Amino acid sequence: MRKTGVHSTLADVARMAGVGLATASRAVNGGTNVSPAALKKVESAVRQLGYMPNEAARILKGARTKSVGLLVPSIADSFFASCAEAAGKVARLHDSLLIVAVSNNQRDTEMSSLEVLMRHRPDGLLIAPSDPASGRLRAFMRNRSVPIVTFDRPLLGDGCASVLTDNFVAARNATVHLIEHGYKRILCFGGEAELYTIKERLRGYRQAMEEAGRPLLIDTTLSDDAASVERSLKSHLASRKPPEAIFTLKNSATIATFQALQRLGVSVPSTVALLGFDDFALAGTLRPSISVVQQPIEDLGRKAAELLFAQLGHMQGASRSKKNKYEPMVLPNRLLLRHSCGCKVRATGTTG
Repeated sequence: MRKTGVHSTLADVARMAGVGLATASRAVNGGTNVSPAALKKVESAVRQLGYMPNEAARILKGARTKSVGLLVPSIADSFFASCAEAAGKVARLHDSLLIVAVSNNQRDTEMSSLEVLMRHRPDGLLIAPSDPASGRLRAFMRNRSVPIVTFDRPLLGDGCASVLTDNFVAARNATVHLIEHGYKRILCFGGEAELYTIKERLRGYRQAMEEAGRPLLIDTTLSDDAASVERSLKSHLASRKPPEAIFTLKNSATIATFQALQRLGVSVPSTVALLGFDDFALAGTLRPSISVVQQPIEDLGRKAAELLFAQLGHMQGASRSKKNKYEPMVLPNRLLLRHSCGCKVRATGTTG
């Protein structure tokens, strides 16, 4: 029985198991070249003594920390929370811990959060960049000593691995769907126009409208304030040529728009149709149910983490300074048609 407050050592484990120190070391570090009988004795001793390997000593010897850093704009956002959950499951399968930090989509916060993460010496990093063209982030990536995978947004010009969804194609197809319903005046409504994903969705909307010869109606002034959303919509609907349909650029914009239309007494879809980017809880149970572009959120986080651990596996015994060029992995989104866009019967389709 070990004394309270005294940490057991590997020597204590070897002594209790009746094996040599080298055998005990191999047993607790994967069991290579250890007989089943000896491994069983060591495992029993580890349990009885409550032995924990000295991770600090392992790290100083250049061993992995069995941790992965994840940098996201926010964990309050259900999109990134779901990505983190999926990545965390992959990390656990690799006996690793996911350490989460946030950037709030601010470059200074992003860099300071990365510095904090690196102090924990993670084996690799998963990053949703606040700015894909950030020179400071590219400089960090060039000097990286660990593999890095970006997701949801790329880091342009760096050539690191990335996992994205096709925002442009999805937004274009969603807008085409509204056009095919016969709507001529389609308002593209949302905020955060500086973000890469929003820019791609705006690009898809523009192309679809221009190809159909429809006028561009874009309002990217939307904030999270419910009163301002209602004022903006009221102004658009009271104009000489009001929109016949609204395409919202993210789920929070869709929710705020639907609520504002309800408060204004505007019937959906008979007065104005609604189609949003990103699915959300209860979207299918509202009346009317909300048509959306549904992103493979869990796949995004899972595949990014799998790609990172695959790189870590390839780096076994290789130099960590070696850099490879990777083509982005682009996942298709799904157009989930319900009733708010004007469809009479629920149907589904894919955007890519």
